[in-house]
Amino acid sequence: MVLRHEQISPHLVRLTIGGEGLASFRSTGIPDEWVGLVVPGQFQSRYYTVRSWEGGELVVDIAVHDVGLVTEWAMGDCTGDSVRITEAKGSFAMPAEARWLMLVGDLTAMPAMARISATVTDVPVRIWAEVPSDVADYLPADADVTWLEQPGDGQSALAEVVEGIDWPEGEGYFWMAGESAQMRAIRKHLMRERKLPSTAYDVMGYWRGVAKRQPRAVDPGPIYRAGKAAGKSDEQIWADYDAARENS
Repeated sequence: MVLRHEQISPHLVRLTIGGEGLASFRSTGIPDEWVGLVVPGQFQSRYYTVRSWEGGELVVDIAVHDVGLVTEWAMGDCTGDSVRITEAKGSFAMPAEARWLMLVGDLTAMPAMARISATVTDVPVRIWAEVPSDVADYLPADADVTWLEQPGDGQSALAEVVEGIDWPEGEGYFWMAGESAQMRAIRKHLMRERKLPSTAYDVMGYWRGVAKRQPRAVDPGPIYRAGKAAGKSDEQIWADYDAARENS
């Protein structure tokens, strides 16, 4: 259940989730861990970084925009709503011999970069953040951050940024997350140009860029609520939703 709802900035919403349903939740302890979130009126899960897990309360920061399965719900007053949380997973695996850490990401990567930079304290950490200016105080105050201007809504230029980075000497670890096409370009750069072993980096696509975000042809919310009111199972509601999409 959503215990608290906080608007951190026009672009970030913080949800604190708790209650008896989280009694069996187990954190991986991995600093970029994520969970799947299924909200009321929806069927599909969307994945979000666990900003913190403490005292039986799970904090998730959500990058919000005009259209989206979760963002439209999160922008409203969702306090008291019941949600489903999937098993936590994570992929950050900095080698023990690493002598530096570089983090690169856009708004969707900010929760992970904030948690990672607060967790890794034994090696120098540099961050490149392509974000709106209103989240500039989200990262730790002492973080070494290069702030990058976004090229436009639904756009990213992080691949070009990474290609121009002056890399430190010695062995280190590179972590990056953001728009999927940019991430594919970066993987190729790391493999073909930098010739890094796969253990030296983790690059993940968090979202796919489009010219303009399109609203869903069929809103699943009313179908879900009507189905539940009629006593239908989730499988039956799914079938109703699929039929509505085919006829739209």
